[in-house]
Amino acid sequence: MKENSLRQRVFEIIPGFLSWSIISILVLLAFVNPVACAVIILVFDFYWIIRTVYLTTLLVMAHHRLYRERSKDWLKACPKNNFYHLIIFPVYKEGLDILRPSLEAINKCHYPKDKIIVAVAFEERNPDARNNARVLESEFRDSFHIYLSTFHPAGIVGEKPTKGANATWAAKEAKVVLNKAGIRDEDIILSCFDADTCVNKEYFGCLTYHFAKSPKPHQSSYQPMPVYNNNIWQAPSFARLVEISSSFCQMIEGMRLEKFVTFSSHSMSFKTLVDIGYWPVDMVSDDSVIYWKAFLFYKGDYRVIPLYLTVSMDIAYSSSFIKTIKMQYKQKRRWAWGVENFPFLMNGFLNDRDIPLVKKVRRGFHLLETHVTWAVWAVILLFIGPLPVIFGGAFFNQMAIGYNLSKITGLLLNFTLFTSLVWIVLSRLILPPRPKEVSWFKNVIMTMEWFLVPFIILILGSTPALDAQTHLALGKYMEFNPTPKSKKMV
Repeated sequence: MKENSLRQRVFEIIPGFLSWSIISILVLLAFVNPVACAVIILVFDFYWIIRTVYLTTLLVMAHHRLYRERSKDWLKACPKNNFYHLIIFPVYKEGLDILRPSLEAINKCHYPKDKIIVAVAFEERNPDARNNARVLESEFRDSFHIYLSTFHPAGIVGEKPTKGANATWAAKEAKVVLNKAGIRDEDIILSCFDADTCVNKEYFGCLTYHFAKSPKPHQSSYQPMPVYNNNIWQAPSFARLVEISSSFCQMIEGMRLEKFVTFSSHSMSFKTLVDIGYWPVDMVSDDSVIYWKAFLFYKGDYRVIPLYLTVSMDIAYSSSFIKTIKMQYKQKRRWAWGVENFPFLMNGFLNDRDIPLVKKVRRGFHLLETHVTWAVWAVILLFIGPLPVIFGGAFFNQMAIGYNLSKITGLLLNFTLFTSLVWIVLSRLILPPRPKEVSWFKNVIMTMEWFLVPFIILILGSTPALDAQTHLALGKYMEFNPTPKSKKMV
């Protein structure tokens, strides 16, 4: 046990240690050897330019796929239509103003309602849970084949107050009901949605099509493209830009299948969920760790199939600018806490000799590199980049390396400007129709606000990831901190 505990702590320390080591070494080099520091920064700048072009290209391709497939009649294309869909909505403090639109969106889907089962998973510790459940049951009980309200008790031994624990409780309750109704686990496709998730009308047809067509449907997760635009016309500029960028990042990930991992609202085989033992009940990043849990269970023979249909969610913002920044920061730090998957995966690899070594190294490196890059890129570009010029003195600035550093930095800024222009155009394409009560001038504001991007990078570029990795390295484990969502500002 001591050996396992020590190994766990080593893996928890590695991401934060690497991130802080990279930052510290570059800062030290800027003082003692500005030339060496400048060379490293030049190489990183070149890498970032190439990476920016590559990722922007993937984003354009993802948009093309979305627009090509959004109007397809997926239900008609399905080879068979005998799958049931179980949709679980884990809920904490979300009110009726959030839950009702999500349930209405499912009710409007072009999939037979006698094949849809909805489970709204409440937390017993929420004093409003029972009343909200009664209201929603009265409105939606007859809309689907089965409608369930579940109530996750607090204080279960071995659990932490996480979304995964609530979802697991709901899934087990649903299994009992569905099996009694004669519905087999292998005939159920599970979707675990955030409380504010509003699905596209064709979503379940698209999901059924890909599930039926997959050569290994039970060894795959199915990931739609999350777009934060339910309340995009009402959200302030800062929150809107952050969430548009988050949406774009997920679209890009959907084009990189080698690195693709489930995120937020996603779907999978219910049989697989049962076989692997449901979601972890003591981890914060349940939406991604469920993928790694299945990956280990199937000895590396598990993948994520992208669904090029959007699911819409709310932008998190508050009544003041400062509160909005704090809310966005906490949300991004919770996402960055996905770094806890690294020790989980490494321990799984060490305990499993059947997964090929090459696959272990590749997937482990991808996971580690993603989190370390997230933690250092903005620090290097914004803070460390100018240091060789500042501390190198007049002699350094007269050298070729000093001259080229300024040139490359300017080139990087030009590429950033080009990327921003592309993102501006694409952001307009995913906008829902402008509400009548919103002035047309908002269109101008939503274009000009992209000048805030450098300010956003300064605040949210690397700091949430560094924060999360530092806490993990110090053994200060993060509790699940759900983002408050309400039509009323908090």
